[in-house]
Amino acid sequence: MLDKKVGKQTRRLHNPPVITATASIVGPKEGKGPLAAHFDLTVDDELWGEKTWEKAESKFVKETYAKILSNASLAANGVDYIIAGDLLNQSIASTFGLRDSGVPFYGVYGACSTIGESMGLGAMLIDGGFASNVVCITSSHFCSAEKQFRFPLELGSQRAPTSQWTVTGSAGVLLSAEGTGPFITKITTGKVVDLGIKDQNNMGAAMAPAAADTIYAHFEDTGLPHDYYDMVITGDLGSIGLEILDDLLSSNDIRIGKVLNDGGVMIFDKKQDVHAGGSGCCCCASVLAGYLYDSLKKGKLRKILLVPTGALLSPTSVQQGESIPCVAHAIVIENVIGG
Repeated sequence: MLDKKVGKQTRRLHNPPVITATASIVGPKEGKGPLAAHFDLTVDDELWGEKTWEKAESKFVKETYAKILSNASLAANGVDYIIAGDLLNQSIASTFGLRDSGVPFYGVYGACSTIGESMGLGAMLIDGGFASNVVCITSSHFCSAEKQFRFPLELGSQRAPTSQWTVTGSAGVLLSAEGTGPFITKITTGKVVDLGIKDQNNMGAAMAPAAADTIYAHFEDTGLPHDYYDMVITGDLGSIGLEILDDLLSSNDIRIGKVLNDGGVMIFDKKQDVHAGGSGCCCCASVLAGYLYDSLKKGKLRKILLVPTGALLSPTSVQQGESIPCVAHAIVIENVIGG
């Protein structure tokens, strides 16, 4: 155990799990963005034939899970665990979407960092010998998220310039004990960070300090040079949060601006009127399952540090005037073990 522990927050995996398959299904707005070619399926209606936004989100989860199994040529009885979560109260998108799976299930909540949280836990299950195949999956939906956290769409409320567009869809990965890569070699689990931001329409500013804290901890724990990675990609800070993150890292002498990027910046085009960029659990997850995974498999990227970020607020906490606690989890993904 002791030689798996690297510094305070990082763990080195002795039997690094392999990302053997991914899948992503997204809504029409995402399908018109710059990463459209990398998604498995784009639907042309956010309701996808369902009566409510929440039922549609569960359908995204159900169909994405089926697509992961299909892409991996794996039967459901070959999956040891599913680890999943979403933004809805009690994570109902995940539980209702996966209730017919027949697979042992762990429900987790990390807000938009959920894919990082689930992959970190899944990787430790495999490294510890407790599982051979773990599916990590998440979802979000613009309409259900607006309804729960802000205002019903019917009100036609004006969105603030700092606001972000919640990605509609579901995405996930299959982690396996055997395979040819890419591998998860290290994980750095984030701490809850709260600098007192209360504006729920400025998620980037709230989450950037958590991302900076985890990235700083990762380099401090590992001693790796700051230019080690081909890309350091955060989850959904958007353009405002990404700028803040770069400033925070630079103030701690971590200057990785050339390789620093964000899923919320990448997933939409500026012409799509999403203000500060994308957000939501599916934001980072779909960028990973599509563009990043394709780039790793083709050798265009060799090693990345994926840092999904999450704002741990709720409608209740906002109504009570609370600030927004945040967290970020870092996952090292490498084509070849050791770089």
